[in-house]
Amino acid sequence: MRLLLTAILLLIARHVPPDAPSFRDQQLMNPRVQAAYAATWEPLRHLLWSRNIDPHQLEIFFRAFKIGRRLEVWGRNRSLGTFQLLRTYPIAGTSGTLGPKRAAGDGQVPEGFYELDRFNPKSLYHLSLGLNYPNASDRLLGSAQPGQDIFIHGSNVTIGCLPITDALIREAYVLAVEARTAGQQSIPVHIFPFALSEENLLTHQQSRHSAFWRSLKLGYNYFEQHHTLPEVTVDPAGCYVVQ
Repeated sequence: MRLLLTAILLLIARHVPPDAPSFRDQQLMNPRVQAAYAATWEPLRHLLWSRNIDPHQLEIFFRAFKIGRRLEVWGRNRSLGTFQLLRTYPIAGTSGTLGPKRAAGDGQVPEGFYELDRFNPKSLYHLSLGLNYPNASDRLLGSAQPGQDIFIHGSNVTIGCLPITDALIREAYVLAVEARTAGQQSIPVHIFPFALSEENLLTHQQSRHSAFWRSLKLGYNYFEQHHTLPEVTVDPAGCYVVQ
């Protein structure tokens, strides 16, 4: 394992300036992260360069859909240009139904606008990336106990999380570590019930969540039209406001 870690560090050192942040180095102290880099970093680095994305400037964005069960990873050079679709991962398991998560134990996968707030290299599900659920909207609209600990993680089982198998979480985790190392402190994660086209919303217009989904549509539309991220805030009633 020591030889593996040395090889990974030498590989990265050839492509990273000497004053690079230490977040990657801290993560590489864990054997699972070492193995993830050994398995995925070289092809991922070539993917980024093929899209004219400098790994030292990487900025990423995750977008998930319940219907279609997919997690997309988009990337660009930090604060420059538009996002490009880098990877689409099948979601390997799900729980709950369409609609937001409102209470602990409801089995729901959240819906809304989130960001990563934790990197867990010692997860029970191989590797995991934590979401900032409950966010301000969830706390205002949910129950007194909205729940917590929602992750993108490995394996194919879940109660409220987004599992993408151990093999694919290695890629997603490495991309997130590289983005954080490149300076991206906020990594957005947008979760939707389905693609929020007008046609799909009309199909589901009888749902009790219809008004909530229309509040998400402005943010969805902004990204679809511009391939850049909207500024999203939460008003005093808990509704999302897209700037």
